Amino acid sequence: MNLDRLCRFCVAAAPDAARIGAVLPDGGILDLSPAGVTRLADVLDQGNPAAAVGAAAARSSTTHAPRDVRFLAPVERQEVWAAGVTYLRSKAARMEESRFGATAYDRVYDAERPEIFFKALGEKVVGPGEAVGIRGDSRWNVPEPELALVTNSKGLLVGCTIGNDMSSRDIEGENLLYLPQAKVYDRSCALGPWITLATDEAAIRRWTISVVITRGEQAVFSGETSVGQIKRSFTDLVGHLWRSQTFPHGAVLLTGTGVVPDESFSLAAGDHVSITISGIGRLDNRVTVV
Repeated sequence: MNLDRLCRFCVAAAPDAARIGAVLPDGGILDLSPAGVTRLADVLDQGNPAAAVGAAAARSSTTHAPRDVRFLAPVERQEVWAAGVTYLRSKAARMEESRFGATAYDRVYDAERPEIFFKALGEKVVGPGEAVGIRGDSRWNVPEPELALVTNSKGLLVGCTIGNDMSSRDIEGENLLYLPQAKVYDRSCALGPWITLATDEAAIRRWTISVVITRGEQAVFSGETSVGQIKRSFTDLVGHLWRSQTFPHGAVLLTGTGVVPDESFSLAAGDHVSITISGIGRLDNRVTVV
């Protein structure tokens, strides 16, 4: 049995107690807590995380039906960072939104050093089914569906998850120095629903990323791209993130977006954002104003 999806979850009987589990082929959860796995790091920091899941699974027989669990964001004390302008479409969109700094985006797309910025503390990340936020002082808010690379405390790529790098494009477009305010605020980052323990970049680059935004019962935006369109290698992105700094609890790196709504579209409270990555699953969130 292939147990390559590692999750954090809780059950109705103990909604405040996070547990670690492996997602079964039927969607159920094999609880790894009885086997002593109480943190993601108990698996991710092992030499072979997939083998560690298998070993823990052999020591646990506790399972939960899908209807009895709620998935939590697959992050604990890890920091979340993000890379920007990694897709040609993203470069074009960022240049369109910011006449003031258009040449900066053009230059960083071809530069040796990527754009990397802080996104969220693990404790502030939104999980599946929770609300992502749009700023009340912004008029142009969009989701950014992204592949998120999961690295352990040793800086090794150990898996991937789905990320939503919520952005206030008008704030960033007004001045590049406003990037932290456009990107970092309450409920600005969602991850989930689990970590797929995949590290083969060639295989991951065959995955597709799609997003559908619904308002009421109507789809108001949809788009799709390929992970293969990311210009920079995962080794390059992770290497720059870990250059001259350490992450004792590991880190998650969002890899940029290739699906960008144009300026005629902005998220509204009550919208529903559904992001699918073919090799992982689907992340669903509603939208609220913060």
